[in-house]
Amino acid sequence: MAAKETKYFEGIGRRKEAVARVRMTPDEGKAVTVNDRKLDEYFQVTRLALVAQAPLAVEGITVKQPTVSVKVSGGGQTAQAEAIRLGLARALIKYNTEFRPALKKAGYLKRDPRVVERKKFGLKKARRAPQWSKR
Repeated sequence: MAAKETKYFEGIGRRKEAVARVRMTPDEGKAVTVNDRKLDEYFQVTRLALVAQAPLAVEGITVKQPTVSVKVSGGGQTAQAEAIRLGLARALIKYNTEFRPALKKAGYLKRDPRVVERKKFGLKKARRAPQWSKR
């Protein structure tokens, strides 16, 4: 006998080196989990937890306590939180396309393209030249 299949909406978010795969199941009433841990456990800094679930708090978006499951890897904590935010916003749009204007106005649908500049040979860092000595 097959298990009951639940409909979910998926969105992928990226930021720097972080990649987040977000699965949202509406009307389940459970919490947000990141890598099989509660959101508040995963992000000890409250600000990052708020950044990650920001699309759910946008005015005009009404989803009754969705179950959000996230698999995130790479990058640092801030990049992971912002990748989750983008993935969750994309999942919400797949759930209901009417949410798009509100999310777009809030700026949650933009993929931040900034990444670390590569180090060049002959330099100490990406742009930092070796110290010059007169003698």
